[in-house]
Amino acid sequence: MAHLNKKPPKLFEEALLLFVEDAKLKKDFDTNRRHAIYWRSVFSGWKLSDITGENIMDNLPTYSTTHKKALSPSTKNRYRTSILRVLSLAYKNGWIDRIPYVKKFVEPKVRVRWITKEQATTLISNLNLAWMKNVCSFALFTGARMTEILSMTWDKVDFDRSIAIVSNDVAKSGKARALPLNNTALDLLQKLYQNRRNEFVFHRGTDKQIGRIDWHDFHQALEKSNIQNFRFHDLRHTWASWHVQAGTPLYTLKEMGGWETLEMVKKYAHLNADHMIEFANNVTFTPHEDDDFSQENFYNVVNY
Repeated sequence: MAHLNKKPPKLFEEALLLFVEDAKLKKDFDTNRRHAIYWRSVFSGWKLSDITGENIMDNLPTYSTTHKKALSPSTKNRYRTSILRVLSLAYKNGWIDRIPYVKKFVEPKVRVRWITKEQATTLISNLNLAWMKNVCSFALFTGARMTEILSMTWDKVDFDRSIAIVSNDVAKSGKARALPLNNTALDLLQKLYQNRRNEFVFHRGTDKQIGRIDWHDFHQALEKSNIQNFRFHDLRHTWASWHVQAGTPLYTLKEMGGWETLEMVKKYAHLNADHMIEFANNVTFTPHEDDDFSQENFYNVVNY
């Protein structure tokens, strides 16, 4: 009679609802929602217990219909993470006995792609849309991330203290931080403030928040500027690279850019050798004090 108490198998959509509810509490909800829509198209109607690691691997997306190119290993891994989160929630609720194993894709080392100030000037001038010029310029002035820029509202800008507050629901780390504003960033914001029309600092002339940059305008500007292999996020890399080359200490850069660990900033360290040159003369060696024992004679002796 034990079989009479056996619970009916749960469907994938039921676990997906748990995932969506869980994702609502996180700052990357839009990404999770997009992943949920994708996985629903794959496993709708499936019993959770029937989904295997092989099923998941076979159905991971491989191509971006938006950007018309193959997906990177890191993007595939994010889809992998989302489906495993769905199954993890199902497991915690006792709906499945185990979470299937799905191999993680090997991701290449973090690349640092940056452009010179001359290239940046050319890129900005080749953008057609005024609001895109403002957004990209601000990214270069501050190193702010796309979501931080597009969600910025005037109540978060403090002209007196030369900062903008990145709220915890927007910050990648989930912790609120102050975004330092240099003089050029302040000049831009003051001009935008004089012509403001809604709560958002950057807008397209409507009251709605901009969800994403205009990829068409950005890519055509890159092409006109003869800049290859460059993403919007590389504007942040460019800002950080300029700072390191100008001598900004890595710890200070970490705080300015809102990175969680110093390790995340060390990828820029190779762009400046000044910190090594400063200590190069800490160890010196003079072979002999006699005038007759010249440096040239010293080399002759040691190479004998």
